[in-house]
Amino acid sequence: MQPIVDPFPLSPWIPGPFSLIAYAFAVAVITAILLFVSSWLGEKKPNPEKLRPYESGVIPTGTARLRFPVPFYLVAIFFLIFDVEGAFIFAWAVSAESLGWTGFLEITFFIFVLIVGLFYVWKKGGLDWRPQRTRK
Repeated sequence: MQPIVDPFPLSPWIPGPFSLIAYAFAVAVITAILLFVSSWLGEKKPNPEKLRPYESGVIPTGTARLRFPVPFYLVAIFFLIFDVEGAFIFAWAVSAESLGWTGFLEITFFIFVLIVGLFYVWKKGGLDWRPQRTRK
């Protein structure tokens, strides 16, 4: 029976597939030692001021649960949509030369569908975030 040989050894000193386990163990031990030493040697002077939540120098008042208006979520969704669109267009731009005219026609169709969707949302009033009483 032949011994187990790691085809991609992580360490030349520890043979076989145990090098990753040894590395993880060493990281855990060093982390535990550093946390213990810092808590043991660190200065401890608790007071109510240190235990208060810090919010950019402003003393918190009231609850942290705030209701966000609907336009906030619409902006977030539009950002995600256009961010993903940008990622697709960037990926096409990187490989545009190898894709040729077929890739150009596909990205043109992709952008066309996005523009049609944008005009549809615009026409339906999805981009009009003013209150109802101020709309024309």
